[in-house]
Amino acid sequence: MPDEPVANAPPNGEGGIPMTHVHAVTVPGAAAAWVDVLETFGSGKIGLAGALEEGIRLAEEGAPISLLSSVMWAQEVENLKAASPNYAEILKGGTRAPKEGEIVRMPHLADTFRELVRHGKKGFYEGRVAQAIVDVIKSRGGVMELEDLKNHGEAGSEIVQPVFMEYGGRRLWECTPNGQGLVALMALGILDNLQKEGVVPDFGKGKECHWKHNSAEYLHVLIEVLRIAFSDGRHWIADPKVVKVPTEGLIDKAYLAERAKLFNPDKRNDNIDHGTPAFQSCDTVYFSVTDKYGNACSFINSNYGGFGSGIVPKGCGFVLQNRGCGFSLHPDHPNVLAPRKRPYHTIIPSLITDTDNNLDAVFGVMGGFMQPQGHLQVFLNLLVWGMNPQQAVDAPRISVGKPYDPRVSGVSVEEGVGDSGVMDELARKGHEITIVKGWYRGIFGRGQMIRCRLDEEDGDSKTRVWSAGSDMRGDGHAVGY
Repeated sequence: MPDEPVANAPPNGEGGIPMTHVHAVTVPGAAAAWVDVLETFGSGKIGLAGALEEGIRLAEEGAPISLLSSVMWAQEVENLKAASPNYAEILKGGTRAPKEGEIVRMPHLADTFRELVRHGKKGFYEGRVAQAIVDVIKSRGGVMELEDLKNHGEAGSEIVQPVFMEYGGRRLWECTPNGQGLVALMALGILDNLQKEGVVPDFGKGKECHWKHNSAEYLHVLIEVLRIAFSDGRHWIADPKVVKVPTEGLIDKAYLAERAKLFNPDKRNDNIDHGTPAFQSCDTVYFSVTDKYGNACSFINSNYGGFGSGIVPKGCGFVLQNRGCGFSLHPDHPNVLAPRKRPYHTIIPSLITDTDNNLDAVFGVMGGFMQPQGHLQVFLNLLVWGMNPQQAVDAPRISVGKPYDPRVSGVSVEEGVGDSGVMDELARKGHEITIVKGWYRGIFGRGQMIRCRLDEEDGDSKTRVWSAGSDMRGDGHAVGY
């Protein structure tokens, strides 16, 4: 699993909040989002009670724990005990992580869900649950007030207009800041420019190109375009309701053409810094769902690092996230910590459409700063290398930097990416390579995908063909019903 960041301080003197610090806890947004999504898009077909019914039952009656979950849970036991006096609510028998196949019951979480069903957002952002959140935060020296929670419950979730990058006749759609979806779009746009300028050949199935999937040449391009994109993303992505974020400028074709000039096909560029685009005056659970009409939902929730802050509000059965460590502490940084402000967020659901915005696929890749990297690699696996959804999410991946800061030096390479010749060539180009095996492969994220396409051989009919894939690195699965 990812290395534990002792002090989550990014390079360049930017500063950051340690992941286990109480100040890393920001106002939780998931509960409000569930209510708002159902009220906005549910069309009355399913209410909050229906959506949470099975969750309440499983929390009350218990559910067996998988092998992967038991391993990850065990790694967080000491963090939970150090972070909160209420850690027993999250541990088996109040003392340890559950083992594979053991039943875990969480009656306090069931009660929290019932409060939400009975009272809507007020059941979480006011009353017993809100008081428990504030009490445990203040007991650790935090500064969150009941008013902060109430304000978010009343204001509700923000509905944003997603943006896309076009590549090879398809559009990759991402949410706008404060999420990091722009990083995937920037990387894809830089790649597109490099190919159109002839710096990089058009690779993929049916193309005249000697490059192979996950060859050294191919991986070098992905590594460098991601490093360039992250240099901009980690600087500019912030809360657009508080500071100006150059969303359109960052994905502008002309700007990306300039950024593409940083790419050297022969070696790693050691001098990548953020650019200045033009200003114009969103631990993780992800799921994809489609219906018989071709509608799709790409949905993601996250505690961020493992069990988040490890801080458990008494009698509530959940752990508070640590998204606040996404803030900068440098006073001149766009993403500097401030009241009523959202930090840089890593969670990014995604969609793929054709140029007429007809659905092609709904997908996501969990895993912190790995997410835009996973989006780029899975997108290319599917649409360039001709893989089906399961192959696209299973194919070995690379990750630049480290799990909690993509700008530091080094590249993690998943076992199975290539032979020693590929690794030697990447090293020759200046990349510090670490081969990652076993459970530690979790740093490469866990993806889910559903492809929903019209049958191109079926004349004028509207017959749809579904296919799906679920990442072998996680506990998810693909199911049709």
